[in-house]
Amino acid sequence: MIEDRPTAARTADEQRRIVRERYAEIATDADGSDCCESDCCASSNLDARTRELGYDDADLDSVTEGANLGLGCGNPTAIAGLADGETVLDLGSGAGFDCFLAARAVGPTGLVVGVDMTPEMVEKARENAIRNEVDHVEFRLGEIEHLPMADGTVDAIISNCVVNLSPDKQRVFEEAFRVLRPGGRLAISDVVRTAPFPDEVRDDPEALAACVSGAATIDELERWLDAVGFDAISITPKDDSQSFIRTWDETRDLSEYLVSSVIEARKP
Repeated sequence: MIEDRPTAARTADEQRRIVRERYAEIATDADGSDCCESDCCASSNLDARTRELGYDDADLDSVTEGANLGLGCGNPTAIAGLADGETVLDLGSGAGFDCFLAARAVGPTGLVVGVDMTPEMVEKARENAIRNEVDHVEFRLGEIEHLPMADGTVDAIISNCVVNLSPDKQRVFEEAFRVLRPGGRLAISDVVRTAPFPDEVRDDPEALAACVSGAATIDELERWLDAVGFDAISITPKDDSQSFIRTWDETRDLSEYLVSSVIEARKP
């Protein structure tokens, strides 16, 4: 059990530790069966859960078992408009599911890089890359606030329910802006906060690791994206996400406070 400590008293390093420990546990679970306790997971049926997020049968069939852990809140590859030969960066790539879908979209002349701060997840993703027989996907250990990427080398950035986990979201967007080429785009799925959390949710470390209490508002996200230089900023809530968000907590209806959204922006 993650130790309890009020959010206001946690340092950024402590927040990262809470998240890293939780996802290390998920990565090392033999069959992935406990990823659906209180995290970003809505159903014991993984395929049904994945379809609910916006993936189709072709997506499920194209990736070998073990890459999809059911941890997202949308389908970022569906909104990114990826094209042959592009370089794609996945923030918080987990076991690699979205990276492998992106690799299919950009083809063998493209490149997909997944960044994750949990060593166990990076190891699992690299094993999955071998099983999926793709050689234009690579996984790097790193924090999304300090990306292990050179300036101006990426065409598109995707992410699936990860930015909410960061203790410094504006820094995440600064780094995204830095590594994107001019004209490059950000296309992510994430949860946004629509109402203040009760104290017991805001201060719960389990809620932080479960993609809940770290969510920002639309106004905050728009302000951070604009401050670092992005334009064409668009944040679109997905009302149909309420059905799976309601299942994230057995004791309360989190859809009263959260909605999954499509977050898009472009580097001029």
